[in-house]
Amino acid sequence: MIAIINYGSGNIQAIGNIYTRLNIPYIVVSEPEQLNEATKIILPGVGAFDQAINELEKSGLRQSLNEHVLQRKKNILGICVGMQLLAHSSEEGIAKGLGWIDGTVKKFEHSSFTQATHLPHMGWNNVEPKKPNELFEEVDLNFGYYFLHSYYFSCNQQEDILSVTHYGKQFVSAVSSNNIYGVQFHPEKSHQAGIQLLKNFANL
Repeated sequence: MIAIINYGSGNIQAIGNIYTRLNIPYIVVSEPEQLNEATKIILPGVGAFDQAINELEKSGLRQSLNEHVLQRKKNILGICVGMQLLAHSSEEGIAKGLGWIDGTVKKFEHSSFTQATHLPHMGWNNVEPKKPNELFEEVDLNFGYYFLHSYYFSCNQQEDILSVTHYGKQFVSAVSSNNIYGVQFHPEKSHQAGIQLLKNFANL
């Protein structure tokens, strides 16, 4: 059973619709005790880092997630800001992240770009896997994924980088460490490539 975390941030219905079409059972979780039913967890997220982590804290789910992810070792997938919450902190605010992946979230700086670009990074872009992983199995990587963000995950450990993407500069577009996964793009908005990724996560 896949649990989609509902803390007031993220495209919950779009993710749920995909799993319904795939005939994969899921529940929308807004109470900590509901996580007991889950074998896998999705942490969506849109908007600002501080607001997202504060809402997660207020929901009572942050402490429960620590238990289910760090102690019970349930697979979790963070999406967009949900991925950024896996970091220790973000330049977007002052709140502390979950700290499950060693890194910080930084803002794109135009001065570091090697070509003319605009922020936010919005639209379709390719991802380049940096290590073997079942999350991208049978995915047509030439199709690309849909992005919408102005901040990116800066990993301190190279082995945590699952994929990179180029937009003015190379940045980390997916991370993984043991049972913890994160993608900066929106699989729920990425048509067949996103559907396959969400299916792969369900099958991990």
